[in-house]
Amino acid sequence: MSKQSGCGKEKGVDPGLRRDDEIQLFAKQKKIYPRRVWGVFRKLKWVAMIALLGIYYLAPWLRWDRGAHAPSQAILIDMPNTRAYFFGIEIWPQEVYYITGLLILAAVGLFFITSLLGRVWCGYACPQTVWTDLFVWVERIIQGDRNARKKLDESPLSLRKIWLKSVTHFIWLVIGLCTGGAWVFYFNDAPTLLDQIVHFDVPWTVGGWILGLTFSTYLMAGYAREQICTYVCPYSRFQSAMFDKDTLIIAYDEKRGEQRGKHKAGDSWEGRGHCIDCDSCVVVCPMGIDIREGLQMECIACGLCVDACDNVMEKIGLPKGLIRYDTAHARESGTKAKLRLLRPRTFWYAGILSLVGGLMLYTLLTRSAVDLNVLHDRNPLFVKLSDGTIRNGYAVSILNKAHEDKNYRLSIEGLDGATVHIQQNHDVDPNDMQVFADSVGHFRVFVTAKQQDAHRKEILFKIQENSSNLTDTRDTIFVSEGK
Repeated sequence: MSKQSGCGKEKGVDPGLRRDDEIQLFAKQKKIYPRRVWGVFRKLKWVAMIALLGIYYLAPWLRWDRGAHAPSQAILIDMPNTRAYFFGIEIWPQEVYYITGLLILAAVGLFFITSLLGRVWCGYACPQTVWTDLFVWVERIIQGDRNARKKLDESPLSLRKIWLKSVTHFIWLVIGLCTGGAWVFYFNDAPTLLDQIVHFDVPWTVGGWILGLTFSTYLMAGYAREQICTYVCPYSRFQSAMFDKDTLIIAYDEKRGEQRGKHKAGDSWEGRGHCIDCDSCVVVCPMGIDIREGLQMECIACGLCVDACDNVMEKIGLPKGLIRYDTAHARESGTKAKLRLLRPRTFWYAGILSLVGGLMLYTLLTRSAVDLNVLHDRNPLFVKLSDGTIRNGYAVSILNKAHEDKNYRLSIEGLDGATVHIQQNHDVDPNDMQVFADSVGHFRVFVTAKQQDAHRKEILFKIQENSSNLTDTRDTIFVSEGK
């Protein structure tokens, strides 16, 4: 039997609904107007925001003396010269594995923190959260708190509304401009770039990045806000995979709070819950959720609902903690939540962090200031000279990571009676191969030796700095006709 197509005829559909109501599956995103709240977690958010923004905006101006041939900016990603500097650490393109290590540390570190404290990264340190907090603070200063902002948006167009909105958006754009400008300072010498900006002499590539980051900050912190966390960021989708019963999360004490209801001064609390259904926890939430409905994907664990509820409990003379950081284990056992550091999950995360961090530290402490690379010629593999000796050609590169010119001597091990001839625009003495500071020296090396018993013989190229014992070696082969 086929379904009837008339409005309201299908099973489960209210006959009183119009057809337009039936097919309207999506609602317009409602703007969230978080109300100002003060408390322990709001103070922590302010401290985190000021500290993180201070680091972001001021770090490019820190100086670090690396000598005459290197930049003096403490933190710099020098794209034209393919270098990355972080105080005393210098990363070359050949050491890109350090970037991989940093990404692993960042990811596993985030998992480790999440398994302990829930989504505190999202609530306190995520750039989207930090800049959104700053934009909301500007909006509140100019337009007023929650009710005033909401009333202003709903009011008809007027000179006052135009003025307040214009000032708000102008300050947002200035913050976005400072954000974009600070970002490109990490990729350019900060004082030089600032001088170019002041004199309107900024390269188009740099100016494009500044403008792009300005408007992306403006749009994401001014308009998108919580939608970035809910719909764009993938972290909220798999955060629960890192939770267990000992993870601290924001939770509503349902046993103590229900049955909720309005309360008048002097009324007895007998037979009812402590939640007075004031919705304070809802109107302060930057994500617009009701934590009393349980842990939700949108919750960023900022703790503002805890501050709001504690303030209400203090006013009505009840104990704080109706909404609090809690664990599933504590709620089930009726005990106070405790932070358990030693758990299987955290043990594995800490182990991975220690292993990757230890390997990176070891390679940093033991890495050499010189790097040798040898590439054997492919065509021809060897040349037989008129005197019967065999000559092999090699492309040799010496990477000098020091900030001063260096001289090296080249020797061959594992090949008796071998002679070395080097060409580089002119003949070069194998005992005095000069490589400039922070550069790669390329040499054409010919090794000549008598006929070998084997067609391929493994040999060792070795370089040593003339003024020190710094050395590096590289295995390669010597090819001959064989016997």
